[in-house]
Amino acid sequence: MNSLTYLHGKPAITVDIRTENADFQVQEILPFLPSGEGEHHLLHIRKNGLTTVMVAKLLAEFAKVHPKEVTYAGQKDKNAITEQWFGVRIPGKDTPEWAQLNSDEITILASSRHGKKLRIGALSGNRFQLVLRQVSDVDALLERVAVLAETGVPNYFGEQRFGHNGSNLRGALAMFGGRKVKDRNKRSMYLSASRSDLFNQVVSSRLAQHGTQPLTGDCVMLSGSRSFFTVELWDDTLTERLAEKDIQLSAPLWGRGALPSQADALALEQAALVDYAAHCNGLEQAGLDQERRTLLLRPEGLKAKALDNDTVQLEFMLPAGCFATAVLRELCEYQDVQEMQFQALMAEKDKLKQEAQQDADPS
Repeated sequence: MNSLTYLHGKPAITVDIRTENADFQVQEILPFLPSGEGEHHLLHIRKNGLTTVMVAKLLAEFAKVHPKEVTYAGQKDKNAITEQWFGVRIPGKDTPEWAQLNSDEITILASSRHGKKLRIGALSGNRFQLVLRQVSDVDALLERVAVLAETGVPNYFGEQRFGHNGSNLRGALAMFGGRKVKDRNKRSMYLSASRSDLFNQVVSSRLAQHGTQPLTGDCVMLSGSRSFFTVELWDDTLTERLAEKDIQLSAPLWGRGALPSQADALALEQAALVDYAAHCNGLEQAGLDQERRTLLLRPEGLKAKALDNDTVQLEFMLPAGCFATAVLRELCEYQDVQEMQFQALMAEKDKLKQEAQQDADPS
């Protein structure tokens, strides 16, 4: 992530994020309301200090159902306070006393029956409220927020997509090289990481060479839709639609089939991925098809306010599949306090393990 191009240059402002879980709050937004009937129980849950998978396991054990009967629309961070939806399929009329699950880590906000399974990605978006601490220049940060609210940020996939130190990308390459991965979740995670990295590389290359200027042969997306079309030649009408954000520039989500871009845009996308043939071929062989994703991300309702002379509260909403860290990266140079503490703990454990091995080695 450090090598990816910035839209407005690398920010000089430094901040701490996630000093405590309450500093990173996320609320899922469902595009529908539970129907009130059906064999699926939809639960709106606030969790604190737990992963989504941990909560799903607790729900399965409590409801006495197989883990595969528990679903969720998206995964949320452990080191945060998040509100998200879970689905539990329980055939019949039995309704567990969900409130018995309430604790310091889990709060059942609402529960209702629904006729359909809750599936991954079944979200309109996520609402974020973040507290940034140890802000080196509050005034500069507030000014940059105002700029980003107008221009947006590169729509990069966040570092969490790639695992600790890029472990998911290494797993993808090993899988593409022939290593069998039986775990479907891991396989999906590796494919997603590989595809996301290719997207990031194309976006970074384009911003470095052309900024946000349109190119001949661009593949543009209709705002609020996955539909796209190729621009053979930009004219005043299309340029105006781009300025008004009715259409948006895009980059490829790699898969089978020819790139829909043409001319200059096609040449740029191909050149950006010339060194990534193993990933491209692996994704094609896995059966993924060519798709598109917008080049820029425009946070909705982006605003900030100073809480004191070195603390700022940040609020915004993002569509499903977009990353708050992409916004933060363009806004400031941040350090994740809890992630740093975790890395320090792991380093200390490794050190103690090595010392124990040395003591046990008679040589």
